[in-house]
Amino acid sequence: MTNKKLIESHDIVIVGGGPVGLAAAVEFSNLGIKTILLESSDSFSDGSRAICWSQRTLEIMDRSGAANKMLEKGVTWNQGRVYLKNHEIYNFDLQVETDLKMPAFINLQQYYFEEFLESHLREKQLTEIRRLNEVDDISITENKTALLSVITPNGKYEINAKYVIAADGVNSFLRKRLGLGTKGQKFEEKFLITDIHVKEPYPMERRFWFDPIFHKGQSALLHVQPDNILRIDLQLGVTADPKIESNPTRVQSRIQKILGEKIDFDIEWISIYSFSCKRMDKFVHEPVFFVGDAAHVVSPFGARGGNGGIQDIDNLVWKLASVLKGLAPKCLLKSYDLERVPGADENILNSSRSTDFMTPKNEASRDFREAVFLLSKNMPFARNLVNSGRLSSPYSYHNSVLNSKDDPAFTGKGPLPGSVSLDAALGLKSTEVWLLNYLGREFCCLVFVNDLILSSERFEEFQKFTNLLNPQMNLVMVSRAVIAKNIKATVLVDKSGKCFNKWLAIPGSLYLIRPDQHIAARWKNYPELEKFEQAFNKALGHCEGK
Repeated sequence: MTNKKLIESHDIVIVGGGPVGLAAAVEFSNLGIKTILLESSDSFSDGSRAICWSQRTLEIMDRSGAANKMLEKGVTWNQGRVYLKNHEIYNFDLQVETDLKMPAFINLQQYYFEEFLESHLREKQLTEIRRLNEVDDISITENKTALLSVITPNGKYEINAKYVIAADGVNSFLRKRLGLGTKGQKFEEKFLITDIHVKEPYPMERRFWFDPIFHKGQSALLHVQPDNILRIDLQLGVTADPKIESNPTRVQSRIQKILGEKIDFDIEWISIYSFSCKRMDKFVHEPVFFVGDAAHVVSPFGARGGNGGIQDIDNLVWKLASVLKGLAPKCLLKSYDLERVPGADENILNSSRSTDFMTPKNEASRDFREAVFLLSKNMPFARNLVNSGRLSSPYSYHNSVLNSKDDPAFTGKGPLPGSVSLDAALGLKSTEVWLLNYLGREFCCLVFVNDLILSSERFEEFQKFTNLLNPQMNLVMVSRAVIAKNIKATVLVDKSGKCFNKWLAIPGSLYLIRPDQHIAARWKNYPELEKFEQAFNKALGHCEGK
């Protein structure tokens, strides 16, 4: 037990051991940063809770190998079906493009997600996970560090933290204790979530019903999870009584109407919820940084909560690590607000629109929805207006202060500065590999080459220059053919030309990529060394005039 008379000192303390807090610890360990993770509970979450993990989340987890167990256990799905009453309006396939390592989505119960991340962290041995450690006070010192008071079953102790990651959820104690709030909209609709175990496998697809015969006037959503667990969400209306609706006998009857009398099932978990679409004014309150539900909340329709939180830590962790290592100025940390607040706004906008479509609040909204349903039967354009939850996608930082001016030779097309990097299958010797796995965890210079480019004096000069800027910078080359020349870089072969086409590249095209795999700058042909240096410094947050 920690001596109560001593105050511990740590660079990074993470408060909250849910998916986002654990993922933050994984990202710090990727960069060699030790962390302390404080979690008030002694177990993983109960029930399915967050279940849909997007392609981008899986790509982030894959940087350290943490995605392997998730993919093995999770249920992969790309297909979705939308029904009006009991008639299918349309279906969709999220994985139209096949040249990607990660699926569009997997379904995996939150408790498995947490278990796999914690197991991964224990193997890395850079995170000390302290369960049954509850923060009961926080204050900001004169030195702008955070002093945390922590209660444990064995007593109380204090931690002085250079930086705190507040991942303590929608009812964040840290947010309330610091006198901070959230603004937005609260929806009065109540929903029933039920996890049930069925004996027979179920089709691996998402099903959404508007006004189904088995649940008239409301909506229903079904997802398939590992272990033959089905997750069913049922809209109950504003006036529903949670005590009555959570009665197992009543729930059993509702579920039986959905599945039919022939399917046997056991109820695993029942929960009644309503939700809000809100966020804090800003997420940076140095030395405390708010992430996930502590910073912003959305409805569960569209899988934007957990996936949005993972994008938060993907954006924040490399910046904190760069400052701690002395590689970047502290003003880089301000960009977390500038990039992730708009990302939260996009999620809130999509989430609110989904909810408004599912639960129209006035006659005009109801008329619009009925017109959309009527048109969607025969007119494909109208199906895009049927909103059963626009599914999570990565936010692009196109307006970021860390981006450099785009090269006009690209004519505004392709992966713009701010976009997340595009994956592609490539060759390394005789093995098929994936581009994202080779971009690394530091800054990366991605160059598209041929023999002529490689043999040029200008390229050799550029190689030396990138090493001077940052010895840890990854240099990755994509070539149309195998190159025999020995060079200090990873050369990946794009025989099909798909990667060149995705990135709108020609031999000599160059992309500067951030540690979170978002593009900071691009040039159609090799830039002047001065321009590359300026772009690199800007991406590291160097303030003007400094």
